[in-house]
Amino acid sequence: MLKQLPHRMKMNMTLSIKKVFERYMASIGWDETKYNATTLMEQWRHYLYNEATWFAELDDTIKTNPQFHEQLAARINEIIDQLVNEPPTDEQIAEINRLVERLGIDDFPYGCKLEAKYHIERLQHELKKKKS
Repeated sequence: MLKQLPHRMKMNMTLSIKKVFERYMASIGWDETKYNATTLMEQWRHYLYNEATWFAELDDTIKTNPQFHEQLAARINEIIDQLVNEPPTDEQIAEINRLVERLGIDDFPYGCKLEAKYHIERLQHELKKKKS
């Protein structure tokens, strides 16, 4: 059923999944011990019904089809798996090392590109606060 959707809609769906996952993980500070799949799915539903224009464009027969939701759940899992397994770039690693050194803090673990992005933004914000 997902395969029959227009390419643009599938791309927007993928971007939505990434956006919601990134927001959720930032809200818990990328602390895996705080991860709660139920909370993530609640945030997904809220996004789907209130922000996702692609979902609003779907026909109601598709929206109510259990097969669609099964395939969407599988796609969510697939995208999240890709996100958490995409290694940080060399540039991200260098930037984190630079920020850690400038802030005089201990190095910390980060496992994927998206988590590295979160920490870079967080550390840059800390550095700005420290300068002011």
